[in-house]
Amino acid sequence: MYIVCSDLEGVFIPEIWINVARKTGIEELKLTTRDIADYDVLMQKRLSILHENGLKLKDIQAVIEKMEPLEGALEFLNWIRSCSQIIIVSDTFVQFAGPMMKKLGWPTLFCHSLVLGPDGSITGYQLRQNDSKKKVVISLKALNFNVIAVGDSYNDISMLKEADMGILFGPPENVKNEFPELPVSYNYGELKDIIQRTLENDHL
Repeated sequence: MYIVCSDLEGVFIPEIWINVARKTGIEELKLTTRDIADYDVLMQKRLSILHENGLKLKDIQAVIEKMEPLEGALEFLNWIRSCSQIIIVSDTFVQFAGPMMKKLGWPTLFCHSLVLGPDGSITGYQLRQNDSKKKVVISLKALNFNVIAVGDSYNDISMLKEADMGILFGPPENVKNEFPELPVSYNYGELKDIIQRTLENDHL
């Protein structure tokens, strides 16, 4: 039996931090795990920028409230749920995720949490666990699931490699070129074809 584990940003929703960068005009906030492989380095940089510019949680939440899922994302999610199960495994935060989860029909989400100051400033973050995406796959395999994993960035690679079938979705050229062993899809139709073939082979 297969279960799907998928990243969130870049797969089902736009990149949150890129949208915050566009809203605020702070170019450095456009950097994501597509650009910087070390997640802690990336997050410390973001926290420093937020502090320097006096940006608080409510400012980011205001941007997220106006975001919409990627075109076709909800239909694709509904298709997966009609033939398998899916867990969204993301490096986003509980305090960010609510509006987007509502628009996606409340899929199961595993993610992290922010540390907040009394004034609503973001002072840090708490990982649910280190290398959490890979560990979700390991745990599901221990429960006798076969795992299909989908992601687009450096922080997804350990999950994709641990899965029985790991698929890159719309990755940047640098990520695609570094991991040529992973199949690549660039739209939901291509992704659906790969997943469908995998599920059909499981039933043979």
